[in-house]
Amino acid sequence: MPAAALKPKPLPTQSTAKRPVLLDLPYVPVEKRPLPPGRPREWYVSHNRRLKAMRLAIALLDSGVYMPNQARNETIRDAAELIGVHPPSDTTCHMVRALMRYSR
Repeated sequence: MPAAALKPKPLPTQSTAKRPVLLDLPYVPVEKRPLPPGRPREWYVSHNRRLKAMRLAIALLDSGVYMPNQARNETIRDAAELIGVHPPSDTTCHMVRALMRYSR
């Protein structure tokens, strides 16, 4: 009998997550951590803007808006109100459309 036939079948792979992720539960935001100190103010502004744009792009995709040309500023601001964040600036709205464009 070949040696390969004597080896026990490996167990299914286990997740590397530290805790189980339940996909059927509603979305819960990740625990916030403090930002690293000592950066210029512009870094914090752009970092927070990118995070907000990402949250809005995900909310739009979840609501059925898949194309950047469907995401007008009013649509993005309505999504912001729906998920409970401050209305985004025109710059952030532009960034949301850019994220939707390049994620395809």
